[in-house]
Amino acid sequence: MFILLLSGCANNKLADVNMELPENNWTYGKSVIAIVEIKDPSLAYILSFKMRNTADYRYSNIYVVVRIKGNSLSKNTRYQFQLAKADGEWLGKGSGDLYSNTFALLNNFRFPKAGKYEIEIAQNMRDNPLVGVSDVGIVVEKSNP
Repeated sequence: MFILLLSGCANNKLADVNMELPENNWTYGKSVIAIVEIKDPSLAYILSFKMRNTADYRYSNIYVVVRIKGNSLSKNTRYQFQLAKADGEWLGKGSGDLYSNTFALLNNFRFPKAGKYEIEIAQNMRDNPLVGVSDVGIVVEKSNP
């Protein structure tokens, strides 16, 4: 588990957390976590999931579970994201045999109250470990008005 607390960055990002996965294996117990402090709950935020996979990744998609909790909020959502086309061509940006994707989880999301929130992302595939995932991350940034 990797945790990072960020607040008050110079730009619109409240958090940009990356977790490298040993031997490109994402196991069930290994979640990426970001803790953010929300000072103004009237502002809207964009929450995104980042993932880099190798050519060894066996699937064209990935399922993840996103948990957001804090200040009486408890939200669990399962997401599916497409990583490759039907013909097997990888989506995202490629460099060698590494492919990078960023997926929007929530757009214009408003936290209910000021305070600290924990955002956790875990893999939700059948394989454990999930082979071919090099690193994963979370981005939380202010929405543009």
